[in-house]
Amino acid sequence: MNFAAVNADLFLGFFENIKLFGITLLFAIPLGLVVAFGSMTKFAPLRMLTRAFVWVIRGTPLMLQLFVVFYVPGLVFDAHFPGENPRMTAAAVAFIINYACYFSEIYRGGIEGIPKGQYEAGQVLGMTKTQTFFKVVLMQVVKRIVPPMGNEILTLIKDTSLARVIGVLDIIMVAGQFSARGVIWPLFYTAVFFLLFCGILTIVLGKIEKKLDYYKG
Repeated sequence: MNFAAVNADLFLGFFENIKLFGITLLFAIPLGLVVAFGSMTKFAPLRMLTRAFVWVIRGTPLMLQLFVVFYVPGLVFDAHFPGENPRMTAAAVAFIINYACYFSEIYRGGIEGIPKGQYEAGQVLGMTKTQTFFKVVLMQVVKRIVPPMGNEILTLIKDTSLARVIGVLDIIMVAGQFSARGVIWPLFYTAVFFLLFCGILTIVLGKIEKKLDYYKG
């Protein structure tokens, strides 16, 4: 079996993992903030509905959510995802919803963890609530949420392999196809791909965390 050809197929599969990872982060990070504000709003019906939705998403397996998002629209509403790769689109939707809910809880914990005195100080200085949040509170929240967000981001790159359950091509699917032919080493290469990517992410997140640690010289 051609070593270069196998490597090319593995790279192609891992590119799909990276693509799903990037799309999820791009949309889940801002959507998570919207969900967090919904779960903290003083409007009780919206707050209860948002928290119930987050509870359902966090309390059910991502694999099940992938099946629901991909199959239910077609079975119930006779609707299908558009585009050249509807399976990837469905996977992206499921991942974005799932991770937005997890991110929202991190955001909520970070925001609610800021002492009320910070808001009161902003009011004393004549700032509006919006100005206080963006000029006084926001960077403190960012500093608090970077470590837990980093953990979720590292989990996300590994979770992208779950998309294969609805037929999305990924590096583990490719390695599995070679293993079915009696070629084992692509499985070990798969582990190396994930380890290297997670290592790079760990270094980047560590530098961001260190840069935000303004209490130390």
